[in-house]
Amino acid sequence: MRTPLSFSVAALSLCLATGCGIPGAPMPPSLELPRPVNDLTAVRKGGRVLLSWSEPVETTDRRNIRRPGLTVICRSVGEYPMKDCTPVKRLRPDELHSTSMPGRKPRVTFEDVLPTEGQSATQFAAYAIEVLNPQGKNAGLSNQVLVPLAPALPPVRDLRAEVTPDAVVLQWTAPERPGRFANVSYSFRVYRKPAEAPAYTLLRDIPFTGGVETLSDRSFEWEHPYQYKVVGVERVQLPIGEPIEFESEDSPVISVLPHDIFPPATPTGLQAVFSGTGQKPFIDLTWAPNMEADLAGYNVFRSEAGRAPVQLNQQLIKAPAFRDENVVAGHSYTYTVNAVDERDNQSPRSQPATESVPLP
Repeated sequence: MRTPLSFSVAALSLCLATGCGIPGAPMPPSLELPRPVNDLTAVRKGGRVLLSWSEPVETTDRRNIRRPGLTVICRSVGEYPMKDCTPVKRLRPDELHSTSMPGRKPRVTFEDVLPTEGQSATQFAAYAIEVLNPQGKNAGLSNQVLVPLAPALPPVRDLRAEVTPDAVVLQWTAPERPGRFANVSYSFRVYRKPAEAPAYTLLRDIPFTGGVETLSDRSFEWEHPYQYKVVGVERVQLPIGEPIEFESEDSPVISVLPHDIFPPATPTGLQAVFSGTGQKPFIDLTWAPNMEADLAGYNVFRSEAGRAPVQLNQQLIKAPAFRDENVVAGHSYTYTVNAVDERDNQSPRSQPATESVPLP
């Protein structure tokens, strides 16, 4: 059976349009070279350096990495930028440790220990990462980061705390500086966290004085447990780049439960004034207000000659004033006042004020 000419032409046109039966241009073989890391960071802590970076997932020709190779940690001393990798560690894929935070991509981390020899206030180490394919080839070094090699401050060893009526007072002895360098300055950072919180937050930076250091934390809440720690900070100006800061190792952590056993101040300025002309007699009391943030109120006490003081109020008095309407002509009354806080700590009674109710 013969195929009509018109059908053959149509079929040929369709085939030309869709490329059937015609091989495309050959694709070059992939070298499977992982993309170089471009977000390497380094944080020094005492004599350790924590490196962090995003693990490559694509090759240089934008294909997914199918078979990852070794990751090489490179470190040079005194050379920046480094030309070639001086390996300090080779990590297999199963040795890479990743950490993740909400809303962020996972980061690979590696901790390196700095060499103790050759440490100097003007010297530095440079770090980079090489990511290899299974054949040991790579597409180049990552971005490079600098870490100062200045000797670290020794950690604080004697952190202590005292709870006072208005602050948690922290004290510690400044460790001896490892040297006096024109390009290095020192300070301290105090960190605090509620006992149940997962992480510390910076409470304050304070200067390094070289003696007994003190910080008063007035932002605490009573009856809430806290943990504190202190770290030394060094700010180093290297021969190249911007100044770099790093922290010493942490002090031992101390736990503090600020328990309020402190009464308010004794009220002052108590005055008693009689009034009663043309009306029922009464005695007005006034005094200077207490300024404590946790003040709950006041109590008023009255006594007569030869009798023990009696509390006149059933509920705490909120304002520094009170009117005693239960007075009798011809009697003399002595008043005192004390202050009470939210945890029922009571101040001593004020200095007395005496007033008499005259006879009609």
